[in-house]
Amino acid sequence: MAQPAHSGWHWRIWAAEGAGTALMMLGGLSAVCLTFGSGSPLAEALPSDSVRRLVVGGLFAACVSLVAVSPLGRLSGAHLNPAVTLSFRVLGRVSGRDVGGYLAVQLIGALAGTAVVRLLWGSTALSVDGGATLVGTGLAAAVALEAAMTAVLIGVILYFVSDRRLAPWTPLAIWPVITALVWIGSPYTGTSLNPTRSAAPALVFSELADLWVYLAAPIVGAVVLAALWRRRDRAFQPKTAKQFHDPRYRCCLGTDMPAVPASPGG
Repeated sequence: MAQPAHSGWHWRIWAAEGAGTALMMLGGLSAVCLTFGSGSPLAEALPSDSVRRLVVGGLFAACVSLVAVSPLGRLSGAHLNPAVTLSFRVLGRVSGRDVGGYLAVQLIGALAGTAVVRLLWGSTALSVDGGATLVGTGLAAAVALEAAMTAVLIGVILYFVSDRRLAPWTPLAIWPVITALVWIGSPYTGTSLNPTRSAAPALVFSELADLWVYLAAPIVGAVVLAALWRRRDRAFQPKTAKQFHDPRYRCCLGTDMPAVPASPGG
């Protein structure tokens, strides 16, 4: 039965979102350390930067998709990214209180996951600045590229969740998309697509140069795409704001699909 986005202190759902974001960062940044880090056998075995970027993209994307289909992701919706949450907010699928809750735990989770990466990988993590995203082109080009790449990702997510038959395949669909974007865009921006993905390594590893690019550009790209999507016919609007919608799990987000309503306390 359809339900609107409803407000409340959804502590359990927010905790699942934070934990999922931490796991994504732990796995994704570990992939960067494994593939590019000094002293890593895999980094030495791979023949070129292009192949390494492709491997990192595939592994980072896998972390996102796996979190989405995990119990944590099925509960929270596995946004894992302020750009995703804000795009669904534009489309009326997230309440104002949940926007605040999701964005807060995404940052906390990202910082926690990144801190664990620093502890686990030590000097190897330091050799790649913890996987921090760095601008490798002009600032204007970096902003445009990050906004455009994020819009592509959000567009794929919205396309799949706007169709009941395709919605269960969203985690699988974004896997090759993120992989390709990392492979293509990394030399120019590091391919963030996610403000907290960039903010956490920047803060934990003190690499704050041009951080504003990664805070602003993905959000601009996501919000503009969502605003354009909102103008489409109602039949083509999102049926769920979860990347993997499981009707057995509580849901505080707006949905046209069967869901267990979240209690005010989460």
